[in-house]
Amino acid sequence: MAEWSGPTPGAAPDREPVGSMLALPDWIVPRPRLTDQLTRGVRGPLTVVVGPVGAGKTALALEWAHTRRPPGPLAWVSCDGRAEHPSVFWTRVFEALRTAGVAVPDPLTAEDGPPLVATLAGCLNRHGEPVTLVLDDFQPALNSPVADGVTSLLRHAPQSLRLMVLARRDPPLHLYRGRLTSEVTEVRTADLAFDDRETAALLAQHGIEVTKQTVTTLRRRADGWAAGLRLAAMSMEKRPDPDRFVAQFAGDDEAIASYLVEEVLDLQTSEMRQLLLKTSVLDRINAELAAELAGDGGGRLFADLVRESSFLQPLGHGWYRCHQMFADVLRTCLRHEAPGLVAPLHRRAAAWLGEHGLLADAVRHLLAAGDWDETARLVVHGLAIGHVLGLARGRLPAELFRQVPQELTADEPEPVLLAAAVARTRRDDQACVRHLERSALLLDQLPPGESTRGARCRLAHAVIRMERLRCRDPRKAQAAAAEAESAGPHLSHTALAERPELSALTLAVRGSGELRSGSLKAAQTSLTGGLKAASAAGNGSLRRDCLVELALLEALRGRFRAADELASLATQPPLPAWSAGDPHRGTLHLVRAWVAMARGDVRRARQEVDAGANVASRAPDTFVLEMGALVTRLAAMVESGGRGHGSVADVVAVSRLPRTVQRTVVPTCSGLLTPARPRPAAAAPEPAARPPVPAERLSARERDVLNRLAQMMTTEEIAEELYLSVNTVKTHLKSVYRKLAVSRRSAAVRRARELQLL
Repeated sequence: MAEWSGPTPGAAPDREPVGSMLALPDWIVPRPRLTDQLTRGVRGPLTVVVGPVGAGKTALALEWAHTRRPPGPLAWVSCDGRAEHPSVFWTRVFEALRTAGVAVPDPLTAEDGPPLVATLAGCLNRHGEPVTLVLDDFQPALNSPVADGVTSLLRHAPQSLRLMVLARRDPPLHLYRGRLTSEVTEVRTADLAFDDRETAALLAQHGIEVTKQTVTTLRRRADGWAAGLRLAAMSMEKRPDPDRFVAQFAGDDEAIASYLVEEVLDLQTSEMRQLLLKTSVLDRINAELAAELAGDGGGRLFADLVRESSFLQPLGHGWYRCHQMFADVLRTCLRHEAPGLVAPLHRRAAAWLGEHGLLADAVRHLLAAGDWDETARLVVHGLAIGHVLGLARGRLPAELFRQVPQELTADEPEPVLLAAAVARTRRDDQACVRHLERSALLLDQLPPGESTRGARCRLAHAVIRMERLRCRDPRKAQAAAAEAESAGPHLSHTALAERPELSALTLAVRGSGELRSGSLKAAQTSLTGGLKAASAAGNGSLRRDCLVELALLEALRGRFRAADELASLATQPPLPAWSAGDPHRGTLHLVRAWVAMARGDVRRARQEVDAGANVASRAPDTFVLEMGALVTRLAAMVESGGRGHGSVADVVAVSRLPRTVQRTVVPTCSGLLTPARPRPAAAAPEPAARPPVPAERLSARERDVLNRLAQMMTTEEIAEELYLSVNTVKTHLKSVYRKLAVSRRSAAVRRARELQLL
């Protein structure tokens, strides 16, 4: 039977014949983008239109046949789907060709096989112009007499036959061979999906006017499925509020469910039905996961399911996605027929996904099973607490932040730690502190033999505290960082390497503390490591904070150009902007104050100090305040010409900065106060010296790499952004170093700025 997406899906429209073809129904939505594709397709030997039931395959072919000009006679055959009998099929083919005006004899018996095909091929070749043969609902089995006969006909009449096949699955006609020679035109499920314009036109046929946003929402909920949209429109005709109906519309709608159950699900074998129902809990599926949920037998059937069901859409790498509305229907059937299976299936899916590193998917399934405790064990033991806190590139499902149990009665630390992390993310500080305190008590009660589990839980506890305290109490945050590092030896290096966000946070907190305590070399090592780890984790906030702290370190050492460059990088997209009270924003103002002093702009330096003090008033940072006060005293010395303020060493000694920092900044401050030699009044200004140019010009790609080098991007990040391999980027870097006569990244950037290449 042909498939329709008209007013009553599953039933044929007006079947008044036009030659061997059906009449054009008045409810068809014009789809010129697809009829153009069919017109191009019939220039070649084979056009295949594959889509699920109700996708509008027959309607599309009818529209094309009635509105476009086929290259010659057109014969239309309505097939019997899987129940195709050779004698009936070939009788219909011969009759359709004769009705279309092609001279063919009475068909031989189907048992004659090759002679029958040879006779038909000869008639087509003698006709003198191409003949289009449409096979609607053509679904013979692989290697069946009908499939082999049509394949042979295509092979023996390639110039005279234009075959168009409409089917629910790939027809057994050696499509791969045709794809290699570009002799097959394919219109598949994704192409058949309605777009917003076509959806609006369909709704207009039913007298329904809604906003563009409602049209888009309906189209997305139906996955562009023609029958689903038509059924929705028919239901909307009876509703006073169509927009509200669309907001609630899903695959569990009675009309949708009845249609798909009758047309698809009830036609499956019991084994295939079980496979469909059990795997319906998944958003995406592959063969291994199908076997995990449905058993080995179901796993073996998965290949048949992929081959025969166009409701499964390939995602690549062996993964598939089920059509949204069909998946909704399957889930509804599973809940009605086997409600006790739903939660266990979700747990089995989560176990497999967790083992294969698909954390977000595993968490989603555990939450669907209502298992908060197991979710917590997965997150904490997988060292994924940074994902909950937003420290890593991949975020966890939004359901996690809505499903925290009201009362946690667990006597294990993992559920309470996860609740603390969620509370921190939701900015519920009171709940976060309460959960942290309870989890600390539970950690002390862990059995001594569970050292690895204890280390994972203590690391999670320390990370939550670091993230909470680093902007409000740096000293306590540094203590938490020390605890996080103490957990490291009990965990595998591989597990830690897979979570760079944890290292990024720990190193950033530690480096900030080392800088403020005067351990400048250690601070540089920690902050540089934190910067690299933050880049690997895709954490722009931590990367930005490390850049600012490194800029302050360079300013203390009197390297104002480097400090200015690092501060500038910290404020450039794609790095995020600071919030109003972020203490690192105060650090940025302090760096700018030092740079302004180096440029002799005392007024600007005072403004930056005041701006930094305003930020520090919300989140006090004694070190930044003391450094700001030092800049203010230096500004006063510059304005008074050094009178009445004592020596630079005396001014620095007044501050409460660590001794090592004082020793570092004394020569820096002295350099700022050294007056520049005045030029003779009558001397004309010297022309600006032109920077030397490199011996070899940089190529366009080398300039691209150099620009990203100046943004402190890693080799891997440069490769990803420029769509190059890492080895290619390294080759370009070596060429840049050679042409600029340098050997390091920082030197290349500095040299490039001197040559005005950036």
